[in-house]
Amino acid sequence: MTTLTSPRPAPRPQRAVLRLHRPTLLVWMVLVIVVSGLLLCVGGPLTDTAVIDPEKIKRYKDWNTYTTIAVLAVPFLVAAWSGATLTSRELENGTAQLAWTQSISPARWLAAKLALPAVLVTVGSGLLVALHHWAWSTGQGRIDTAKQWHNIGTYSANGTTIVALSLAGLAAGALLGLLTRRSLTSLAGAVCVPALLWGAVTLATPYLWPTVTEVSSLKLDVAGGSGMSVSEGLLTSTGARIADPHCGSSTYKECQAVYDKLDAVSYYNDYHPYSHYWPLQLTATAIILAVTAALTVAAFQLLKRQTGSTHSRKESAV
Repeated sequence: MTTLTSPRPAPRPQRAVLRLHRPTLLVWMVLVIVVSGLLLCVGGPLTDTAVIDPEKIKRYKDWNTYTTIAVLAVPFLVAAWSGATLTSRELENGTAQLAWTQSISPARWLAAKLALPAVLVTVGSGLLVALHHWAWSTGQGRIDTAKQWHNIGTYSANGTTIVALSLAGLAAGALLGLLTRRSLTSLAGAVCVPALLWGAVTLATPYLWPTVTEVSSLKLDVAGGSGMSVSEGLLTSTGARIADPHCGSSTYKECQAVYDKLDAVSYYNDYHPYSHYWPLQLTATAIILAVTAALTVAAFQLLKRQTGSTHSRKESAV
């Protein structure tokens, strides 16, 4: 009498992804833990010491710079890993095609490839951003030379754009892996995506939210208004805007003569105060997430085009 045994169910794709990328997961956890510890140190003991002993400010500023660079590097590290291993390696060595001939469809395979890393990247990068923002805020009002909120590196590392850029790097790596099927080629291309997005968003940021305009007296040395300056200059008696010759206060006779010649009556400054920080951050984040969604959809469409004919023949054979 022959005993029939049911076939062993195929492992869940999420478990397969976790098992395949376990070393990378450990490296990611170590990176997040180490950088988190450094940020806690910067926002705690190093800030307190710098406040008490001005000679320690340089050490505070150095470690603040190091941790800022570490947080800013996260999207590029994610993109490099995604481009090198997420889809390209399995397509290059043929294991992806083998999985598709079994019980896992290409779409499910790609979804599993993206889902778990996306969660881990969001949680890890989100934690680093939150800690960086906290570490930066502890020095505000206590250390005169602390970075301003609108400093390019500080602005990015303090907000959600880093999380969005990391997800964009993940999606770009998956897409380029499907497109090139070569680890090194997709790695190089994937790293360029967060770089291009970051550059574009940095240039566009001042124009993502309406500015505040402050008009100030020419008796001041410079235009009033503290924050991210977008446009500044002089106002004439007719309200026209002209360039500021940067002469200085009108209390100096030479400067007053220059302003009289230009018919200038006051300074103007279009700028973003600190209250605009989160509107600017969230608008930029939404733009990057929209690009990320487009990259993800493109990856699934490309995979469908690449594997559609194969699976249609397989289904017809069954």
